[in-house]
Amino acid sequence: MNPPEGSDRHAEIHRQLAAALAELVPDDPSIPPHPYLRRHLAQHAAQGRVLDDAHVPPALLPWESSSGLGRLLAGEDERPAHQQWLQAWATLEPYSRGLSPLSRLTSLHLAHHAATFRDTPQAQPRSPEAPFDRSPVTPLWSDCASSDNVWALNDADVTSLTSTVPRRRPASPALLVTGDDLGVVRFLRRDGSAAAPPLPVHEGAVAHLLTLHEGIVATGSTDGTVAVLDATRGRVIGQVARRPATWVSSLTLHHPHGRAAVLLAAWSDGHLAAYSTAALQPVDIPLPVREPAPVLLSGTTRPDGTGLLLIAQHGTVSRFDGRTTRVCSRHPAPVRTLVTLPQAEEYAVGDSDGTLSVHSTAAVDPGTPARHVAATTSGAVTALAVVTVEGRSTLASGGADGTVRLWRADDLEPVGEYPQAHAEAVTALASLPGRSGGRLITAGSDRTVRNWPLAGSTFRRGRGVWNRVTASALSPGPSHLLALTEGTSTLVRNIGTGEKRPVIDDEPVTALAWIRLRHRMVLAAALSDNSIVLRDPEPEPGAGPTPRVRLRGHFSPALALLALPRSDGSDLLASGSADGTVRLWDLDRQRSVAVFDDHKFSVRCLASTRAREGVLLASGGSDGNLRIWDTAALAQHGPTIRCGQNIVNDVAFACPQDGAELRIVTAGQNGTLRLWDPGAAAGHLAEFDPGDGELNAVTAFRVHGRRVVFAAAGTTSIHLWDATANRPLLQIVTGHHVNALRVAPGAESEPSTVLLATGEAGTLIFRIHHDRL
Repeated sequence: MNPPEGSDRHAEIHRQLAAALAELVPDDPSIPPHPYLRRHLAQHAAQGRVLDDAHVPPALLPWESSSGLGRLLAGEDERPAHQQWLQAWATLEPYSRGLSPLSRLTSLHLAHHAATFRDTPQAQPRSPEAPFDRSPVTPLWSDCASSDNVWALNDADVTSLTSTVPRRRPASPALLVTGDDLGVVRFLRRDGSAAAPPLPVHEGAVAHLLTLHEGIVATGSTDGTVAVLDATRGRVIGQVARRPATWVSSLTLHHPHGRAAVLLAAWSDGHLAAYSTAALQPVDIPLPVREPAPVLLSGTTRPDGTGLLLIAQHGTVSRFDGRTTRVCSRHPAPVRTLVTLPQAEEYAVGDSDGTLSVHSTAAVDPGTPARHVAATTSGAVTALAVVTVEGRSTLASGGADGTVRLWRADDLEPVGEYPQAHAEAVTALASLPGRSGGRLITAGSDRTVRNWPLAGSTFRRGRGVWNRVTASALSPGPSHLLALTEGTSTLVRNIGTGEKRPVIDDEPVTALAWIRLRHRMVLAAALSDNSIVLRDPEPEPGAGPTPRVRLRGHFSPALALLALPRSDGSDLLASGSADGTVRLWDLDRQRSVAVFDDHKFSVRCLASTRAREGVLLASGGSDGNLRIWDTAALAQHGPTIRCGQNIVNDVAFACPQDGAELRIVTAGQNGTLRLWDPGAAAGHLAEFDPGDGELNAVTAFRVHGRRVVFAAAGTTSIHLWDATANRPLLQIVTGHHVNALRVAPGAESEPSTVLLATGEAGTLIFRIHHDRL
C-alpha cells in the first residue's frame, strides 16, 4: 500500500509518531514522562489531526511543558471527539506556569470533574478519572463553569486592545496589543506569549489603542496624553499630544476630503485635534466645535469615498462632513461605545441601558435616520467590534455583565448562544486575523484576555452558565447538605443524592450558617432587611414545626453568621454586620445576649474555637483589626490586633489541641495570610504571600496530629499552606474568584477533610486526603 501524498502523507507520519509516543507515557500521572513527550507530543498529535485524549493521555498533562495546548486546540476548525481532558487542561494552562506537578495534577482532576460531571452527584467508581486515583483530592460535587479560553493573564485590568501586523514583515502573524489601567502596554503573539517586554507608556490607564498602519499603534490615556508605539520593536516612538487635567476620550482614523488619513483625538473637555500619521505633527483641518464634555469618534466614508466623521456626545450621534454637523440619531441613555460598519454610511451604538442599535448617516430628512434596528442586552454595552464569521460581517458586543454576543450586522439577529466570557465587565474587543481563521479577543475587568475562535459553532454550542454564589454553608457529615444563595434564591441540596429544595425565594441573602436548634440542624439566613431567620430544610417526622424565628437588632445586613456550640442541644448564633457590630443570639429565647460594637466599620468575618477559657469568637473587618471575644465572659479576650493588611476579609483559628498554643490567621486585602498569637499585640508570627491578588477567604484543618493546614482563596487559585512548617503545600487552580471556603470533617475510616469553595463561577466541593499531601 502506497503512502498518501502531500499534506495527507505529512499528517499520517505525525499520527504514527503521536500513537507511538503515547504508548511511552506512564499510566501513573505522578511519574514524570520523558522531556520530549512533555514538550512535543501534543504538537505531533495536532499535526496528525489526532489531538485527543487517546493520543495525548491525561497522565501526561500535569507535566505538559509546551504551554501551547490551548493554542493548538483553538487552531482547530472542528473539535475532534474525546477531548475532555485536553479541554480541561486548556482552561488551566494560562495559570500553570510555575506550578508543581502535584498542583497541576490536582487542578486538572477537579477541572475535569467540573466539566464532565457538572451538577451531578459523586462520580461512579472506575470513572474516566481513574488515572488520578492517587490525586490528593476526590471531587464530590460541582456546578462551576469552566474558565473558558483564557489566553493571557494580566496583573491589572486590561482596558484596551488592538491588533497589528509587524512592520516590514507582512508574512508574519498579527500581534495583539493590550493596554492596562497601570499605563502598561504589552505585545502578544498568537499563542499568548510575549513578543516584547511590557512597556510602561502612560501615568494613567491606556484607555484607547488604535492601529495606524503596519506595526504602528497610537495610544490614548487617562493622563491626557496621546503617544505612538512601534509594536514590531516594542518601543515608544514619541508623544503626540498632552492636555493636562483631561483624559483622552477617543481615537480614530479620519479621511478628510482631498487629504491623507489623519489621527483624530478627542479629550474629556470636548477638544478635538488632528495629527499626521507619518510625521505625528498637528494637521490643520476643519473640525466641529463640541461642548466641553467627553466625545466618542469614529471615521467612516460615503459610497463615493469621501470621508465622514461620526461624533457621539451624551445620548446623541452626529455626522460631520467637513463643513456642517447634522444629528443622525438620538438615544435615551448615554452612548458608551460607537463603531462604523462595513456597509457604507452605517454605524452601531451601544448605550448604558443595554440597548444595541444600528443606524444610517444617510438621512431622508435632516436629523432623521434612513434605517434603524435595535436589540436589548442584559446590561450596559461596554465594547463593540466588527468581525467576520463564516464570511459574513458580524457585530460583536461586550457587556457590563461579562457576556460577549455576536449579531448579524444588517438586522441585529443573534448569532448562536452568548458565553459568559468574563467574571467582570468586558472592557475591550479586538479581531485577530490568522491563516487558520480569525479570533475574537476579549478583555475584562477580571484581568484576563480571552481568545474565541470566530466559527459559528463556537457560539452555537451550549456553554456553562456562571452561577455567582453570594452566600453558602455546608452542614456536618456524613450526609452533607449544601446551602447556597444565587441572586435572590436560596436552596439546599443533598450532594450525595442531588436532591434540592428552595428555602427562600425572591429575597437577597447576605450570609448563611448551619446551626443546632434543639438537637436538629436548621439553616440561619441573614436577609437584606437586616433580620436573621431560621429555616428547616428537612423536617423530621413527628418532630414538630421549627419555630418561626426572626431576629432583629442589626442596623445593616449581617455579612457573617457562625454557630457557637453549647452542651444543651442548641447553639448560640454569632453575627457580624455591616453596621460594625458583632452580636450573640440565644435562639431558644429568640433574643440577643451580647453586642460587641468596637469595630469602626463593617464586620466581614467570624471564626470560633474551643480554648481553656471556653469558646472564643474572632471577628475581623474593614477597619483592618482583629478582635477576640470570650463568649462566656461576654468581653474582649486579649488585645486588639492591628493586622496591617488593609481590610481583613476572613479569619480562622489554627485548630488547637490540648496544650497547644492558640494561633489565628487573617486573610488580607493586600494578598497575604498572617499568623498571630491572640494573646499578644506584637507583630505576626509568620506570613504567606502566594502572589495571587487579594485573599478573599481562609479556613483551617489539622492533619497528622499537630500539623495545621490553612486553605486560602486568591484571585485564581486555592492555596494550601502548612503553617507548622511555614511552607506552601498545594495550589489548586480555579481560574476565577472564590469568595468563601468552609470545611467539614471527613469519615473517621479515612483521615480527610471536605472543603467547600464558592464564588463567582459556582460551587466546588471536594475531599482532601491527608495522607496524600
